[in-house]
Amino acid sequence: MPLAELDPIAALIVIDLQRGIVAMPTAQPIADVVQRSAELARAFRRHNLPVVLVNVTAAAPGRTDIRRAVRDFPPDWTELVPELDRQPTDHLVSKQRVGAFLGTDLDAYLRSRGVTQVILAGVATTAGVESTARSAADLGYHVVFAADAMTDMSAENHRHAIEKIFPRFGQCDSTSAILDALNKRA
Repeated sequence: MPLAELDPIAALIVIDLQRGIVAMPTAQPIADVVQRSAELARAFRRHNLPVVLVNVTAAAPGRTDIRRAVRDFPPDWTELVPELDRQPTDHLVSKQRVGAFLGTDLDAYLRSRGVTQVILAGVATTAGVESTARSAADLGYHVVFAADAMTDMSAENHRHAIEKIFPRFGQCDSTSAILDALNKRA
């Protein structure tokens, strides 16, 4: 379902667009995802709406079927991509879980600013984005997915999430539609 409306106080949450992750192979061109996410961030800042930039600094504990290499990240692995142009007004969430809410101050930050709607972008569609969306929906936020400002390592998983999973938790639309809705505001 496309974006119905923007709430008066919506926040942008950009997930895991950091040097170490954008260097990985993705289904959609990562440069496009970064560029669209940066466009959204600039627009939200212009409208004095919260911008949350998320990076992952450690893997979640626990066993999985997929073996994860235990390693120290290179020094710049967690650095946000420069295209996001992090500003002093942006809120940084450094997470050690898949989603951006668990174990962080994200919910408290959003509530303190009166946020009722979150727009999600970033990597990976079926990991950080989906996990953050599920928590946001459970916490009562209206969730919007900037579908062309996210990607996954698998084109099939990305498509499945956008078409089948995300409509259960919110609305999916394009970066341009979200920007149009922002620009139609006073």
